[in-house]
Amino acid sequence: MSHEIHADHSHVHSEHCGHLRIEHDGHVDYLHDGHLHHPHEDHYDEHTIAVSDTNPDGCAPVECACTHDGCGHPLVPHGDHFDYLVNGRLHHRHGDHCDDHGPITVLS
Repeated sequence: MSHEIHADHSHVHSEHCGHLRIEHDGHVDYLHDGHLHHPHEDHYDEHTIAVSDTNPDGCAPVECACTHDGCGHPLVPHGDHFDYLVNGRLHHRHGDHCDDHGPITVLS
């Protein structure tokens, strides 16, 4: 099985490293600067939230309190784009509104 490796990553992720831990496909990924990092042997793999019934990529308008321009919500790779993580849900900026691209589980 081929996978994309995140090159030159000197930070060691752990449950105490300060990065958000995301439950993804039965394992834990670490959300770090718009990347989902998954520890694998001596490196980190790049993961992406797949487009699915749970996390669709269509137009599903949702009320949003901000415009997501420098708002501080973290970026999450989803399909072929990035979404913003807002209260456990993926928000995607779409014209004059945000689309709800479904939930993800953030671990404490």
